[in-house]
Amino acid sequence: MNNHLKYMQLAFLEAQKALKIMEVPVGAVIVKDDIVIGAGYNKKENNRNPLSHAEIEAIYEACRNTDNWRLNGTCMYVTAEPCIMCAGAILHARIDKVYFGVFESKFGGVSSITNIFDINKLNHKVEYFSGLMSEEISQMMKEFFIKLRNSKI
Repeated sequence: MNNHLKYMQLAFLEAQKALKIMEVPVGAVIVKDDIVIGAGYNKKENNRNPLSHAEIEAIYEACRNTDNWRLNGTCMYVTAEPCIMCAGAILHARIDKVYFGVFESKFGGVSSITNIFDINKLNHKVEYFSGLMSEEISQMMKEFFIKLRNSKI
């Protein structure tokens, strides 16, 4: 198994934590030198906070663990395409690469709605890749939203 798949599987496990508390199942991990330095999952509803996205939670943890807000030399693995807010946070944290599983047609800030990482005038460049574990992630998302709709009937 290659490391990209290994780390996306860890992000998937984070997303399953969100699923258990009826949050949109998004999970993220941040890796530096082949070590996970931060992990998080969506807690927006439970925290009653619009900032509690998986990526933001993972950035908070990585910054605490490294005692630095600059996360140069890191990669983020996240189950869904980062939204505009999270893409901005990734840029500010100076994360080098982002690997995401599925596109986010309503809020995607990397390639679906806008292309924040492709803005040439920014002082930091983030490389990004999509499609890792997309089938498993897509299935988990579909099942979550079906369950959510059925619970609100």
